[in-house]
Amino acid sequence: MAWPVLVFDIESIPDVSGLRQLRDAPAGATDAEVYAAWLQERKHAGQSDFMPLHLQRVLVISCVFRNAEGLRVHSFVDRDNASEGKVVQTFFNAIEKHVPQLVSWNGGGFDLPVLHYRGLRHGVVASRYWDLGEDDREFKWNNYISRYHMRHLDLMDLLAMYQPRANAPLDAMAKLCGFPGKLGMDGSQVYPAFLDGKLEDIRRYCETDVMNTYLLYCRFQKMRGGFTEAEYDQEIGLVKQALADLSGNEPHWQEYLAAWE
Repeated sequence: MAWPVLVFDIESIPDVSGLRQLRDAPAGATDAEVYAAWLQERKHAGQSDFMPLHLQRVLVISCVFRNAEGLRVHSFVDRDNASEGKVVQTFFNAIEKHVPQLVSWNGGGFDLPVLHYRGLRHGVVASRYWDLGEDDREFKWNNYISRYHMRHLDLMDLLAMYQPRANAPLDAMAKLCGFPGKLGMDGSQVYPAFLDGKLEDIRRYCETDVMNTYLLYCRFQKMRGGFTEAEYDQEIGLVKQALADLSGNEPHWQEYLAAWE
């Protein structure tokens, strides 16, 4: 299997500022009132209360980066509620620098469209990511944008044979494969946690999700012949050791390893 690999996952919250702008909300209305009014309208119209992708504000991008030197877990976090553009730009800078294989679970259906819209809003530059072969001919046949190319592997989409009705949840597949799955919260709890000031809890939740994705990617590589049985076992051992090294300062990795065992 070729390195480097960058597995990623985002956590987002409603962009109430953008919602306020689009709805021309009264100047004196609070964020809670603007959001509540939108929810009420959606409910009366019989529509989903899930915020459209262009109004999803990126709060955290968590990554597992694996190259020949080892494995790292890192998160880009909007800690001051004003750095979303910097967070998105930093993620695309990592792609520009390393040109990795991107791996996600439903990244083509959610994470990447959100990053596209938010990057557009903030003036993000990502020339390598958007290359379809104009600058590098190799990217004409394998780029980050085309659904059926492997430079971005949406593992859920591929396993479902690109049929939405066949999609499976990350948590379920992780647990079925013997991995810990989700710990601490789920996606529906992210915005309430944000309002309660629990940004670090959200970051930790996002990191465990992206680790689940990496472990499923390793299992997939064994299935497709990218890993031999011995290489797969060695990689799982490397992951466990890396998490053990992190667990001294990050209690969620202690919990994750305990759930794994």
